[in-house]
Amino acid sequence: MELSDKEWEIIEPLLPEVPSGKQGRPWRGNREVLDAILWVLRTGAPWQDLPEKYPSYQTCHRRFQQWSSDGTLEKVQMALTEMLEKRKKINVSELGFVLLACIRMSLKYL
Repeated sequence: MELSDKEWEIIEPLLPEVPSGKQGRPWRGNREVLDAILWVLRTGAPWQDLPEKYPSYQTCHRRFQQWSSDGTLEKVQMALTEMLEKRKKINVSELGFVLLACIRMSLKYL
């Protein structure tokens, strides 16, 4: 199950821009990589088991590590949590810990 167009509209501005003029392998789009990351988080499967319809598991895992270390995933999580709180769909003060894997589930309430 991939992100809907509505969900992607919300998340896209929160992700780093795709580099232009980059040499080497063509850069895989953020949307298809994020769909793959969410698949791994949702299923609990190892990266190597990523279905062929997604970019290579190395690309997706590398981007996941990059977005984890540079704070991108935390920024996405915080933005979605704030949006839900403003819309009275969630009370952040009652949350001890918000899992990144819940991003996909949370989007259906936006």
